[in-house]
Amino acid sequence: MSQNKYEIDMCHGSILPKLLKLTLPLLLSSVLQLLFNAADVIVVGNFASENSLAAVGSTTSLVNLMTNLFLGLSTSTNVLTAMYMGAGESDKVNRTIHTSILLSIISGAFMTLVGVAFADKFLLMMKAPEATLSLSTLYLRIYFVGMIAMLIYNFGSSILRAMGDTRRPLYYLAFAGVINVVLNLFFVIVLKMDVAGVALATVISQCISAALIIRCLMHESGAFQFSFKKLGWDPHLVSRIVQIGIPAGFQGVVFSISNVIIQSSINDFGEIVMAGNAAAASIEGFIWVSMNAFSQSALTFTSKNIGAGKFSRINRITFITCACAAVTGLVLGNLAYLFGTPLLHIYDMRPDVVAAGLIRMRLVCCFYCTCGLMDCIVGNIRGMGYAVTPTIVSLLGACGLRILWIFTIFRMPEYHTQFMLFVSYPLSWIITFLVHLICYFFMRRRFPKQDVQPGEAAASA
Repeated sequence: MSQNKYEIDMCHGSILPKLLKLTLPLLLSSVLQLLFNAADVIVVGNFASENSLAAVGSTTSLVNLMTNLFLGLSTSTNVLTAMYMGAGESDKVNRTIHTSILLSIISGAFMTLVGVAFADKFLLMMKAPEATLSLSTLYLRIYFVGMIAMLIYNFGSSILRAMGDTRRPLYYLAFAGVINVVLNLFFVIVLKMDVAGVALATVISQCISAALIIRCLMHESGAFQFSFKKLGWDPHLVSRIVQIGIPAGFQGVVFSISNVIIQSSINDFGEIVMAGNAAAASIEGFIWVSMNAFSQSALTFTSKNIGAGKFSRINRITFITCACAAVTGLVLGNLAYLFGTPLLHIYDMRPDVVAAGLIRMRLVCCFYCTCGLMDCIVGNIRGMGYAVTPTIVSLLGACGLRILWIFTIFRMPEYHTQFMLFVSYPLSWIITFLVHLICYFFMRRRFPKQDVQPGEAAASA
C-alpha cells in the first residue's frame, strides 16, 4: 500500500515524535469541535437571556448520552482500518470505509428522528426547570437535525486518522468553526434568534465539515478512495464494527448516564448553579479533549502496530501515551483552576455564577490527570481489539460508583452540597484507572512479546 504525504509510519522508529505529530492536530481538531458548543454557551451567556445559558448548558450531558453509542462505532472504524492497513489488506480497508460511511448515515438519521421526537420528554426525565424547558427543547430539536453530518465527519476523520492524517480534519474544522462563530453572532445579535440561532449555526457548521471530509475521501487514491457508488452493507464488517464499537459506545453511554444523574442533582440547586456548572464544564471540556487526543492516538498506534505484527512496541506505546495524557491533564487542569475566575467571566459576569463554577473546577480540574490516565489505558486496550472488558469495568467503576455515591453519601443532609456531589468524579477516575491497568496487563500477555509477520498478526487480531 503506497504512502501519501499525510500518512505517518507508526510501526518503525521513535514513538514520541510521531505520536506528537499525530496527536497535536487531533488535539486542535478536538478543541475546535468543542468550540462549536463553547461558542453557543458564550454567545447566549453574553447576548441572550439568563435562562438561555442554563438551557444550553443543561443539554450537554443529554446530547452526550444520546450520541456516544454511535460515536463508539467510529472508534471501531479507526481500529479496523488501522489493523487492515498495517496488515497490507487494501481491499478490506476500502470495504471498511464504505460500510462505515453508510453506517454513519443510517445512525445519524435514527438519532435525528429520536432527538426531534422525544427532546422534551428526555428533558422532563432530567427534571429540567420549567423556566428553561421550552428553550432547552428548541435547542435540542434543532441540534439533532445535524446528527447525520456530525457522524459522517466523525467516521470520516476516524478513517483518515487510521493512516495518520490528522491535519486535514483540523483544516476542515478550523474553516467550519469560523463559520459557526460568525453565524452565532449574526443569528443571536442581529436576528435575535436566541438559542435557536446558536443551534442552527452549529448544524450549518457541522454540515460544512462533513461535506469537506467526504470531498477529501473522494479525492484519495487507492484503498482510501471513497465513492458513493460503492456504498454497501458488508455483513462481516458490520459485525466486526458492532463487536468493537458497541461496547466502546456503551462505555460512553455509561459515563453519560452518570453525568445525566449528576446534572439532575445540579438542577435541584437552581438556575444560578446550573449556569455556573455549564460554564465550568465548558472550560473542563478543553482539558478533557486535550488528554483524550492521546487516548485516540494510543488506539490508532496500538491497532496499527498489532496489524503489522510489531508487538514489541506495544508496552512502549502504552507508557508514552499515558504519560503524555497525565502531564497534559496535570498542567492544563491546575492552570484552569488557577485562572478560574477570569475564565468563568468569559461565560457569565455574575459573582454567584462564578462562585458556583469554581466549586466544580476545584475538584474536577485539579484531579483531571487521573481521568486522562483512565481514558488512555482504555485506548490501548481497545487498540488491541478488546472492547467488552473496558465497558464492564467502566460500568462498575465509573457509572456504578457515581450513582452509588449520589444515592447514598450525597443524599445525607450534611453532605448534600455541590462540593460533595463533585467528589464522585475524582474518586471514580482513580479506582477505575487502577482496575483498567490490571486488565491491560492480563490482555497484553495474550499477545507475543516479539514481532511476527503481518499475516500472522492479522489472524490473531
